[in-house]
Amino acid sequence: MPADRVEAGFGLYVHWPYCLSKCPYCDFNSHVAAQIDQQAFVQAYQAEIESVARLTGPRRLDSIFFGGGTPSLMAPATVEAVLAAAREAWSFANDIEITLEANPTSVEAAAFDGFRLAGVNRISVGLQALNDDDLRALGRLHSVDEALRALEIAQARFDRVSCDLIYARQGQTPEAWEAELTRALALGTDHLSLYQLTIEDGTAFGDRHRRGLLRGLPDEDRSVALFEITQTMTAAAGLPAYEVSNHARPGQECRHNLIYWRGGDWAGIGPGAHGRLTLDERLATETPRAPKDWLAAVADSRSQQIEALTPDGRAAEYLMMSLRLTEGSDLSRFRALGGEPIEARMADLVADGFLRRDGERLFATASGRLLLNSVLRALLA
Repeated sequence: MPADRVEAGFGLYVHWPYCLSKCPYCDFNSHVAAQIDQQAFVQAYQAEIESVARLTGPRRLDSIFFGGGTPSLMAPATVEAVLAAAREAWSFANDIEITLEANPTSVEAAAFDGFRLAGVNRISVGLQALNDDDLRALGRLHSVDEALRALEIAQARFDRVSCDLIYARQGQTPEAWEAELTRALALGTDHLSLYQLTIEDGTAFGDRHRRGLLRGLPDEDRSVALFEITQTMTAAAGLPAYEVSNHARPGQECRHNLIYWRGGDWAGIGPGAHGRLTLDERLATETPRAPKDWLAAVADSRSQQIEALTPDGRAAEYLMMSLRLTEGSDLSRFRALGGEPIEARMADLVADGFLRRDGERLFATASGRLLLNSVLRALLA
């Protein structure tokens, strides 16, 4: 077993594809359905876990992440059944992290006790905004009061709680974001995911933007100012960025997402889930996106579509993910994975102030993080 695979960890990602409504900015694989047969999903999750476990063989599972969609719409019994299947398939680390994403409506908050009893030990609450008008503009179904109450319930039941907020919203000034972030930092969570609003093709916001109907979005200068406010305030509050959009007190980083960013292995199950498995070679896995298609494919034992990555592709993926982290990338690992020479391009980007090199470690600078996608394109051209 390659040493780097062990060090980076092994996780399980479980995709729940359903939401109560589709948010206009969301390009995730999410669907709205009047009725959901949760027992059918339990059986399919169990079968897919068994299938992937036959590929991986015995492994120690370091994390499990229920994402979506809106996983807090799952019945706690569904979550419990998935965890039981995972425990049957692999051994659990003594300190395994089990995260579930939740929306802060009163109905979903009422299920938090059930999720804790099922085995969840970390909750990520999608606050998204602390302003009722902006929550409505984002298509959210909860109010600020509901969000704060749900967070209070979560904090009373789980030792580890994270909050999500979206900034760079329509009409949002730096002063308004500073006030909102001050309020968020006072809520007492040890982890914050703070994302700039992006307009994606195929979303309702994307359609409105194309037709000139999405007004008040920040220009480049304002986006930079909002990002810099975010970095300064979170660091001062003891929750520095450990990844471009994620901030935590030391030791409270999301262990599951670190597996992604450090180039570890994870099994992806559920509709549209992606995975990475290292056997004799690095395998990329993907499942059908539509829930009905996924259920049918699992029933036919053909849900996991597998493709082998080339050594250069694997190395490039490692670099793209790890440079998102404040801890940076290990250049010796990049070369060991089969990366093509990047010394000349790297030297240019260091000279331009976008990257910093310290021996075999490579880091994105503050300027580089602002333009990370462009930096990566130049580095891997």
